[in-house]
Amino acid sequence: MADLFPKAILLDLDDTILSYGSPAQCWQEVCGRFVVREGFQPQPVLKAILERGVWYWGDPDRHRRGRLDLGMARREVVAMAFLKLGLDNAGLANEIADAYTVAREEALQPFPGAMEALRRLRAHGVKLALLTNGAAEPQRFKVEKFGLTSFFDLILIEGEFGAGKPDARVYRHALEMLGVTPGEAWMVGDNLEWEVAAPQRLGIKGIWNDFAGTGLPEGSDVRPYRIIRSLTELI
Repeated sequence: MADLFPKAILLDLDDTILSYGSPAQCWQEVCGRFVVREGFQPQPVLKAILERGVWYWGDPDRHRRGRLDLGMARREVVAMAFLKLGLDNAGLANEIADAYTVAREEALQPFPGAMEALRRLRAHGVKLALLTNGAAEPQRFKVEKFGLTSFFDLILIEGEFGAGKPDARVYRHALEMLGVTPGEAWMVGDNLEWEVAAPQRLGIKGIWNDFAGTGLPEGSDVRPYRIIRSLTELI
């Protein structure tokens, strides 16, 4: 085991263990349902929503606020898209945002092989911690819904702990609770800053889950310890 695995692995939840599918496809489906009903063209609305979404989530402070209330954040994004297009229909904007939230939750499921990978890591004696950002209630609901509790020695949810990735307190608390040093741990996830750059600054090896197969962004100075497409590649 010493040659294959570290003493502990810290894992992200969303887009690492659990998959929502494509956000763009989900927005497209929702826009097609609601916008056409009102006589608008869906493509300009979809384009504006995606553009406003990139702007909204690109700011760390907005991201921190928005991920603790995703329903509110999505309403804000769609409202800004409508404003850009000159569409005065707040009710429709909220309806689209809320329908997207429902559709995303309904699409949620484990990535193929993810649960078996967790089982095999546990069988090899690796200590596991789940580190997930977001509000307490929805993140805890996902953990319970998919029966993840039994796999982990520690589950740390931003809304319960009071801080989220990439705050160094999150990784340090996980290491302390697991009784390991930074050099004895990996962090695995899809976010290059949260699951690679930030933990590597503490001496933890960061493994990037490039689940979409996009490759490292052009000009990125982040260098993951490893790049994988799914958790099955850890075994």
